[in-house]
Formats: sequence, structure tokens, C-alpha cells
Amino acid sequence: MKTIARAELFNSTPTEVFQALDDLGVTGTHMTNSSAMMLGSKLHLEFLTPHHTGFGSTYRWTGKMMGLRMDFTVKVTKWIDGKEKIWETIGETKLIIYSWYRMYLEISAAEAGTLAELSISFEKPRGFPNRILAFLFANWYCRWCLRRMLGDARHAVQNHKKKKVLRTLMEHDQ
Repeated sequence: MKTIARAELFNSTPTEVFQALDDLGVTGTHMTNSSAMMLGSKLHLEFLTPHHTGFGSTYRWTGKMMGLRMDFTVKVTKWIDGKEKIWETIGETKLIIYSWYRMYLEISAAEAGTLAELSISFEKPRGFPNRILAFLFANWYCRWCLRRMLGDARHAVQNHKKKKVLRTLMEHDQ
């Protein structure tokens, strides 16, 4: 198993940062939108539980990348509101550069805001062609995912703050 991690400092409260990183509408954007890293592909997200966040929330990703079918289910196995989250693939997976992965998020207060630490642990895929692809691209793809997830969360937090300020100004003007 290999782990790749990234940490970033946010100028926001731990609650705001955790909410952004806990929202798949934010952190899953890099997989639901077509991009060069996804080779023009995008995946479809389906929630399998009525609650989209919190312990036990489960969802499924499906689609194609490089003409290869992708289909995997992810479950939140640890969730401490505002502080920590672990989610990982469960059951049989159809992935290209992993056979299994686990993501770990930890949020902590820092002197200048909030520190968000995010990591991906993964196991190499089965099959020679996929092992070659993993050797060539897994680390690079993991780093891209972590950068995008933290960047998309930062953007969501900033937009939320702007909307709050605008609402306050509008209420004040009335």
C-alpha cells in the first residue's frame, strides 16, 4: 500500500473547511467534469444512502476512462463532524490505476486559520497492463486529485464567505 498526502492552510474556520471537504459536490468535481487529466472523460456519481455525508454514507462512481469501464463503490468508514473523515472503496472495483483506495481527511485549528490534511492510500491494480499504468501515472494522478480537492474546497469556502457578506450587506441596506 502506498500513501500520498497534501496539507494546506485555509483562512477559514475548521467547520467551514470540513463542510466544504465533506461535500462531494465540491470534492468530486474533478471527476464529474471532463478534464485533460481525466482524458476528456467524466464519471457519474450516484448516492446509495439517503444521507450524503456522515458515517456510513455510500456512493457509487461509474463511467469510462481511456475506453475502460470504471465502476466502484465508496463508503465513509469514519466521520467525526468538523474534524476527521475516512472513506474507501468497498466490494469489487473496476478501477484503472488502483485496485482499492482509502482517503483520509483531518482538520485542525492552526494559528493562521485551519489546516486541512488530505491523503490517498492505494493498492496497485491486478493485471499487467493496469500495473504498468499505475507505475506510470498513480502518484501523479493522486497528487492531482489532492490538489484539485483542496483547491475546489478553498474556492467553495471563499464563495460561501462572499455570499455571507453580500447577504449581510443586503440585509443592512433594507
